[in-house]
Amino acid sequence: EKIGVDIIAGIPGGANLPLYNALHKSHIRHILGRHEQGAGFIAHGIARSTGKIGVCLATSGPGATNVLTAIADGKLDSVPLVFITGQVPFQNIGTDAFQEVDTYSLTIPISKHNFLVSNLEELVEKLYESFRIASEGRPGPVVIDIPKNVLLQKMEINMDELPDAVICNENPSYTTEDIVKIAVEIHSSKKPVLYIGGGVTNSTARESLIELAHKNNIPVASTLMGLGCFPNDDSLYLGMLGMHGARSTNFILHETDLLLAFGVRFDDRATGNVAKFCPDAKVIHIDIERAEINKNKLSHHFIVGNLSEILPKLIPLVKEDNRQEWINHVTELKTNFPLVLPPVDDEFSPVNIIKNAAKYALDDAFVTTDVGQHQMWVAQVYPFSRPRQFLTSGGLGTMGFGMPAAIGVGLRYPKRKVLCFSGDGSFMMNIQELATLSELEMNVKILILNNRSLGMVRQQQVMFYDNNIIASTYGQKVDFVKISEGFGVKAICLSKELNNMHLLQSLIEEDGSCVIDIMIKQEANVFPIVPPGGGNTEMLGGEKYE
Repeated sequence: EKIGVDIIAGIPGGANLPLYNALHKSHIRHILGRHEQGAGFIAHGIARSTGKIGVCLATSGPGATNVLTAIADGKLDSVPLVFITGQVPFQNIGTDAFQEVDTYSLTIPISKHNFLVSNLEELVEKLYESFRIASEGRPGPVVIDIPKNVLLQKMEINMDELPDAVICNENPSYTTEDIVKIAVEIHSSKKPVLYIGGGVTNSTARESLIELAHKNNIPVASTLMGLGCFPNDDSLYLGMLGMHGARSTNFILHETDLLLAFGVRFDDRATGNVAKFCPDAKVIHIDIERAEINKNKLSHHFIVGNLSEILPKLIPLVKEDNRQEWINHVTELKTNFPLVLPPVDDEFSPVNIIKNAAKYALDDAFVTTDVGQHQMWVAQVYPFSRPRQFLTSGGLGTMGFGMPAAIGVGLRYPKRKVLCFSGDGSFMMNIQELATLSELEMNVKILILNNRSLGMVRQQQVMFYDNNIIASTYGQKVDFVKISEGFGVKAICLSKELNNMHLLQSLIEEDGSCVIDIMIKQEANVFPIVPPGGGNTEMLGGEKYE
């Protein structure tokens, strides 16, 4: 409460019951998930939509192991989270006590930091330290494992002596000369490109980024995590690069002579074969995390620091330039190699479903996705207009992320629409959170693009594994309408046979949550696609609508 936490998601159990007993007297609102992974992703929704720390509680043993996926997801996507887990009494650690696992060791590689609290005296300090670490520098998840005997003890605390907020220290490690060097490289380049990622979102550097791009006419390509950080209707915007990026975007990046990599980590889904990525470009890398520098791609010059501090210092040093020759060439490539879209009258095309849903939901809606083909279709065509509008599992690629994350967004923005795009495979991964959704008043619209299969797996089996389809299609059609209604959530099925796609607009525009199960072709694929091990210019498909 003192730090400012007002919502916590979690599930109680034997080891953390003393904490829940105290929470009973608190003003903090607790959201009971139906599975610890679901509760963890509800915390993700809170954190990712606001930039503030999300908190999740879990008990020892299976409670802690169930939440591991949400912790790892937060690590890879740089999400500020605090996970507080119960543990068996300290004296019982190592005895294989009931519901004992070594949470500390399990979470070392998947958290930004973790603590095992051994005594009551260090608990308050460790709590404050956890919130500081989670939000300082590159955000990430912190785990505090607290033995039950510590939770059962009592101590006097003078609340007036505790700080009201967590103080984060940013210590710049760059000089003015470092920034001047970037300006010099920009002026000497003929074909620069800005390559932006989630670090732009976390640093709140969007406006400075737009100003820099416009001042020097530099085209902008985005990773999955950077979507929304540059206006989607801007003539300088190239869209998403990488495995499922537009063909023109990947061709433009291949030709660049200066790659301004801001807030990115050169993930393989963005770069393809990294040795073939931007082969003729000088690379300038700015990131808040030193460990990301030269990790996947060698840079010619780098700065470790916060983009929101660096870009305002860089912009006055950069000259105005219309770069007419480069911009004309970029425009030509965009015209010749566009993202090929289906005919507008093909209502049950996944792309058109997404575009129409965006039109009905309006610009202030939030969007979450699960992982698979639907995620890539959303990334390709949804007109994101601001940072933190789009919440998706990028680095870990977790199916089951979408609905609980949407619940987290709805808790913070109960009057705003939240569109959750899912697939039938992903939706079943955390389907139990329908029970959580049914208890809450919010406007979460879950659109299941239902192809009766694990679509992305099936597509890759068809394309890269000799059409050997195994374990990627479902033998029976699941009735998501009955299931959703059984949980108390309104639901409807849309299909060509029923000829009822006209209902989509009213379902999205009306208040309240609902599940919209939409039948799409099983053969619908995401194009273009970069084959495993290939460079981004070696894309398959996307020349025509398929």
